[in-house]
Amino acid sequence: MEITRAFCILLVSVLNAVKITSSVEDGLLYLDYYKETCPLAAEIVSRNVEIAVLKDPRMAASLLRLHFHDCFVMGCDASILLDNNGDIISEKQAGPNLNSLRGFEVIDKIKHLLEEACPLTVSCADILAMVARDSVTLFIPTPNSSLETLIANFNQQGLDVEDLVALSGSHTFGKARCLSFRQRVYDINMEEKYDKYQRYRTFRRILRSICPESGRDEAIAPLDFLTPAKFDNQYYINIHQGNGLLGSDNVLVNEDHEGEIKKLVWDFASDQELFFSSFAKSVVKMGNINVLTGIDGEIRKNCRFVNP
Repeated sequence: MEITRAFCILLVSVLNAVKITSSVEDGLLYLDYYKETCPLAAEIVSRNVEIAVLKDPRMAASLLRLHFHDCFVMGCDASILLDNNGDIISEKQAGPNLNSLRGFEVIDKIKHLLEEACPLTVSCADILAMVARDSVTLFIPTPNSSLETLIANFNQQGLDVEDLVALSGSHTFGKARCLSFRQRVYDINMEEKYDKYQRYRTFRRILRSICPESGRDEAIAPLDFLTPAKFDNQYYINIHQGNGLLGSDNVLVNEDHEGEIKKLVWDFASDQELFFSSFAKSVVKMGNINVLTGIDGEIRKNCRFVNP
């Protein structure tokens, strides 16, 4: 995975400047809380993320995605990590997550090491935030959501259209299953509506070779065909050309009748540093959705289960 140093520095500095770690003593969030309560936390997280990504470069995008999917349900509370248990139905069973989200074992290992170093100190939600940060050094919208649905979902979380466009840029790396983009490839109504001049036949033909009309649901394709292992602004160039993998990528351009979102897409396609800056700010904004502090939450001993 290739990530520019400038973006790494920017994202890390912005995330570090925001209170992503919390004290459970008084219900307030404090900067650098773990420097005193668990001095090795950052090192443990970063080292294990690095090892996981070296073994599987796709894991960087998967870990970042965990943070996104967690924050978009009821806030950043690490509920995405919970397994089915009694009356608790895991978010892992939701449509956009089922057999799609991955990286839980990486979180398990990190949590185990943190519990050994400083028991019941580092929250699972903070682990997800730190892992997302280090990986880059949406009820989540489905891959076929309309633009209207995407905007509504983001607004429900206090996020605006600039956040929508910036955070969609996380599709600059990673992969998606055939099941997630089949409708985008074979929907005749979509083809007639958005590509009546058949400008994107070559790309559609490539996707059909990977994903047939039936079967091979688990076949995967890169979200960005041109620079699949690089965190850059190529995603915006792709969707501007109609070559987004997911339906929810292409609607940013195809269904924007006002022009505001198209302009943002073009701005990010034209200026990579602007995308990096906007992405970092939106990740921080998303990471502060309904954060649980004090008696409202708990430091789980095992991120897969609530404490007994």
